[in-house]
Amino acid sequence: MADVFLKIYTEENQRHRGRLLYEWLLEQAHALGIPGGSAFRAIAGYGRHGVMHEETFFELAGDLPVEVGFVTSEADAERLLARIGEEGLSLFYAKLPAQHGVTGQPG
Repeated sequence: MADVFLKIYTEENQRHRGRLLYEWLLEQAHALGIPGGSAFRAIAGYGRHGVMHEETFFELAGDLPVEVGFVTSEADAERLLARIGEEGLSLFYAKLPAQHGVTGQPG
C-alpha cells in the first residue's frame, strides 16, 4: 500500500470541541495510530475564501494559516479524513504520494 503526505489546513486559533483545531487533529491522528504528525504556522497565506492572512505589526494574532501534516499509509489517511468528516468539519486538505526514510540508515 502506498504512503501519502496528508496536509490539512486550518487557522491558528480555530477551535473544535474547546481545543485548538490543530491540536485536536494531532490527537485524533495519534489515537488512530498514525506514527507522527506536525503543525506548521505560515507567515502569510490565503485559502478558498480568498482572504489574505498575514502577520503584521497591527494585526492581532490568530488567523494565520496552519498546516498539519502526516506521512502515513493511504488507509490511515482515509481513516483520519473519515474521523474529521464525522465531526462535521469542513477543512481543505491535500494528499500527495510520499517516499520517506531516515537519514544515516540503509535504505
